[in-house]
Amino acid sequence: MSQKFKTREIFPDSVHDSVIVSKFINTIMERGKKSVARKIVYGAFDIIKEQTKQEPMDILERALEEAAPKVEVRPQRVGGATYQVPREVKDKRALSLAMRWLIDSAQKKKGKTMAVRLADEIIQASKAEGEAVKKKINVHKMAEANKAFAYLAR
Repeated sequence: MSQKFKTREIFPDSVHDSVIVSKFINTIMERGKKSVARKIVYGAFDIIKEQTKQEPMDILERALEEAAPKVEVRPQRVGGATYQVPREVKDKRALSLAMRWLIDSAQKKKGKTMAVRLADEIIQASKAEGEAVKKKINVHKMAEANKAFAYLAR
């Protein structure tokens, strides 16, 4: 009875010809303001290129790889109790979580423009540092602490 949903095709962005950048822009976008999201992302890319002297796409891919979780905990009811059951994370979800964590941690910082904060967070994550990577480590620790309930995973 499970229904399969069609996932919409996301077209690559015009500058870097990358679907990942397109998804990143869509994740940053608020209230349908895509041009504002593009300015933020491309501004961050310019800053990354300036600071690291490397290709921003490589840095972004490394940052997403470092911030993407391998396991997470999902609540599951058994009898009257709810257990936090560790589960493997699918690639698509891991990518979207990594993007969300990078953006959230950049938004929490104050004082600079969003492009600067995002660039800083991406550079830090590519070096396995920063808030997004800390979040991933915490999720992994939580899964490790609850691995006794792994047998409950469906």
